[in-house]
Amino acid sequence: SFKMASSQIVPGAALLAPSPAGAKYDMMYYLKGAAAGGICCSVTHGALCPVDVVKTRVQLDPVKYNTGLVGGMRKVVAEEGAMALTTGLGATAFGYFIQGWFKFGGVEFFKIQAVEALGEEKAWANKTGIYLGAAACAEFIADIFLCPLEAVRIRAVSDPEFCDGLADGFGKMLKADGIGGFYAGFLPILAKQVPYTMAKFAVQGAAADAIYGTLGKSPSEMSSGGNVGVSLGSGVIAGVAAAIISHPADTLLSKINKVGAGGDGPMMTRLLNIAKETGMVNLCTVGLLPRCVMIGTLTAGQFGIFDTVMNALGASKFHFHDPNSD
Repeated sequence: SFKMASSQIVPGAALLAPSPAGAKYDMMYYLKGAAAGGICCSVTHGALCPVDVVKTRVQLDPVKYNTGLVGGMRKVVAEEGAMALTTGLGATAFGYFIQGWFKFGGVEFFKIQAVEALGEEKAWANKTGIYLGAAACAEFIADIFLCPLEAVRIRAVSDPEFCDGLADGFGKMLKADGIGGFYAGFLPILAKQVPYTMAKFAVQGAAADAIYGTLGKSPSEMSSGGNVGVSLGSGVIAGVAAAIISHPADTLLSKINKVGAGGDGPMMTRLLNIAKETGMVNLCTVGLLPRCVMIGTLTAGQFGIFDTVMNALGASKFHFHDPNSD
């Protein structure tokens, strides 16, 4: 059954300590969820950095990089050496740790607060809406922190001579463009990340429920390994759906951070100019296959690692519960 925490917070409690009895969803639970989210996003995005480098190059220069993902990797390695595939790795790993912290931690927080406010029965009936709302709120907060790091990463990938590492890139961008330069891509990041995250959590939740339904078991009746397996399977489905939905905005985001893209003027004018130049079909399709492979793998990995880390931290992941099934 659903047990809410009292408002008690354990002072100075270690992250590894089990949550106190009767306080299943207390502040320590949210901290563990945030830490697990930071780890799963940092590890998966960091591991896929070479794919992201090629994807960004394809979006920025489709004429030159026109031989697909593997061909693109070969071209980058042949021209610039293997290390070029790790361009922006520091910004990627750090940026996505921060983003994962707020995204996964935030989704757990908003999801549980909604259940507390609505009650179990209403929450069960409206779980897709709760997933969508929790994901949108958490992602908006996470993107405020991610946007500057993503701007430095894209600038570094599009211009390998730009900086030596994250701190150097920050300093140079601040000097050249001011604070506004870090948030030039904020609207496209929101347009890409918010629908992406809403689709990711809602589809993953629905897919996981369908898998549990097919197996005829609830999460509490499965082993931790079985639950991780369900997270991996539902994560692949969620990742492909989320990649297709967010791809046009992802292409715009890659282009807007390129110097001079879309001409001068306000952000919306520049975005519209880029969209016109690129064309709607190209916005939706260029680089889509590598992105589906990347996001499908990434999302499965994220949900799998999230569950594994939560188990290791002694936290039992929140699942919606149908009170009528008792």
